[in-house]
Amino acid sequence: MSPPDTDPGASTEAPHYVGHRARLRDRLLTGDADALPDYELLELILFGANARGDVKPLAKKLLARFGSFSAVLTADPAQLGTLEGVGPVAIATLKTIQAAARRLAREQARTAPVLAGWQAVLDYCRIAMAHEPIEQVRLLFLDRKNHLIGDEVVQRGTIDHTPLYPRDVVKRALEVGATALILVHNHPTGDPTPSKADIDMTRTLARAVEGVGISLHDHLVIGRHGHSSFKALGLL
Repeated sequence: MSPPDTDPGASTEAPHYVGHRARLRDRLLTGDADALPDYELLELILFGANARGDVKPLAKKLLARFGSFSAVLTADPAQLGTLEGVGPVAIATLKTIQAAARRLAREQARTAPVLAGWQAVLDYCRIAMAHEPIEQVRLLFLDRKNHLIGDEVVQRGTIDHTPLYPRDVVKRALEVGATALILVHNHPTGDPTPSKADIDMTRTLARAVEGVGISLHDHLVIGRHGHSSFKALGLL
């Protein structure tokens, strides 16, 4: 396990660090955030975990280890902790950013009827699930006006399989008063192409919920590099 993060009061920050940090903050606050490369955005995040010192090498090391900005934020805390210089405060800071991004995306998905704000729904699902290391099944519960009234992970499985029991889905949908559902699950392999098992399970679930007057609007398969929609593919 890596040593704890540097104590903010342990030393005096060198002048060039002060200038560098100030310039990055100015660029962020003046609307230039989109022009920041990934390592500089990570630096800004890590400033909160290490009040003094140069965090640029650590930001670049994180990107090299995990491959992308999003992969750093979604990395398992235990894996983050294997890198020298990444202590509990840095891990908590990174996971806070991940949680904040997920919450922001979820709130945006709630602001309009789901079918009218489909991109917000896709964005939320990608943020919440694209980098999960095991398969999980998420249900989005909708009311009569297709507003999102509930969002729950109902099953977790292995790297390539998650059991889903239609009876449990029907029971939970009735409990929350849903009149429609969107089924979402991730493929940790990164390829969002539906498998035969996915197709068979979806058809079984659609029949089960329709029997109690609930519509299955879509089944989304989320991968790291895209998604598949059963509705768009003509599978539902």
